[in-house]
Amino acid sequence: MSRLPVNRSGEMAVFARVVELGGFSAAARLCCMTPSAVSKLVQRLEERLGVRLVNRSTRRLQLTAEGCAFYERAVRILADIDEAERLAGAGETPEGRVRLNLSASYAAHVLMPVLPEFLSAFPSVSLDILQTDAVVDLMQERVDIAVRAGPLKTSGLIARKLGTTSMTIVGAPSYLERFGVPGDVEDLEAHNRLSHSYQRAVDGWPLLSNGEQVSMPPTERVRVSDGEGLRLLALAGVGLARLPTFMVKADIRDGRLLPLTEHLNPGDTETFHAVFHGQGGALPARVRVVLDFLASRARVSA
Repeated sequence: MSRLPVNRSGEMAVFARVVELGGFSAAARLCCMTPSAVSKLVQRLEERLGVRLVNRSTRRLQLTAEGCAFYERAVRILADIDEAERLAGAGETPEGRVRLNLSASYAAHVLMPVLPEFLSAFPSVSLDILQTDAVVDLMQERVDIAVRAGPLKTSGLIARKLGTTSMTIVGAPSYLERFGVPGDVEDLEAHNRLSHSYQRAVDGWPLLSNGEQVSMPPTERVRVSDGEGLRLLALAGVGLARLPTFMVKADIRDGRLLPLTEHLNPGDTETFHAVFHGQGGALPARVRVVLDFLASRARVSA
């Protein structure tokens, strides 16, 4: 008896919706199926592949390692199918929606000033921009591209470098008039050193003292969740902040913030990357043009 033909791309599409929406019921609604039909489809897929793709519980679904690998490959294959159909039907014009995860500081100081150029060049591409300094799960949040600062953790993501910035301690003239201008490490200890409210790769401020690098912890009286919030607190005269130079160079130029203790700066830098799933050749045109634009017109410097 011959086997019935299998709609592999259809199975991949349903499985991808299960992963992205976090359950059979949500995927069923989107795919116009019943939850039991979706569950049986995933079960048949697992039986054919000979591996478990998801661990089921009453509360949520959790991908196995094999499930993660299958999902990532399925997404690339589905993207290739979409791209092939798009190119056949509408030429090579990129179109569709791209979801971005950016820090508020990168968005405000790097991307937004040049974003009109992109929108003018690619009128058929739409953008959803999620601003947060927290590291998000691209798969769970359905993010196409995330821009991340600092060292990258080992993962299955592809990274494209977007530049490097130095770090600068700054304070507002109003704050310095009240509390004085710090000249050395001991002076800094008496100042309000503003802090992030999330875990950083470096817990304190790296400084040079007597030729050696030391770390000075923030005072933590006021903590905020993103670098742009720290900049606004510094501008308001709440305290001193140590920030990427690209964020504050305009404020320094216009006198709203003053650079401090540059002789104590160890010269450390922060590198920015765009991270995404899949190899460049397998990316949809809509995602590829955004990546190319970030790498050419939205680079971090200073």
